[in-house]
Amino acid sequence: MSKIPKIKTVMTPFPYEIGVHESIGNARRMMMRHRIRHLPVVADHKLKGMISDRDIKLILGPEFDYPDPKELTVEDAMVEDPYVVDIETSLITVLDELAERHIGAALVMKGDRVAGIFSASDACRELSKQLKREFPDSSGGSDAA
Repeated sequence: MSKIPKIKTVMTPFPYEIGVHESIGNARRMMMRHRIRHLPVVADHKLKGMISDRDIKLILGPEFDYPDPKELTVEDAMVEDPYVVDIETSLITVLDELAERHIGAALVMKGDRVAGIFSASDACRELSKQLKREFPDSSGGSDAA
């Protein structure tokens, strides 16, 4: 019988971080360069919040130029109270909470340090692995007509 995994076994460890006083433009470039959608926000090695690509889009508007991204900092757009879980939290607990809150990521902490991030992409990857184990003979192809 298998056990429900802890979040530490399925999270993305050691996520990129950004400083609270960095520009929005720097955050956007970092996300694009590393192909990620969420960044923990830190000041003096302490978690202050999280910023997502959606937060940036909301503050900059549809043209990404108003207000001027050079004048805005990460602090202007970040979420100050992101969903934070301990590294030992059950995967089911985190999945249920992400769905309930309609959010795309949880920050995973070990004590007072960011240990990882668990996003919707991580959830999809884990679900795919579980389904492949349960249905090893499936082709993985499309059933579309």
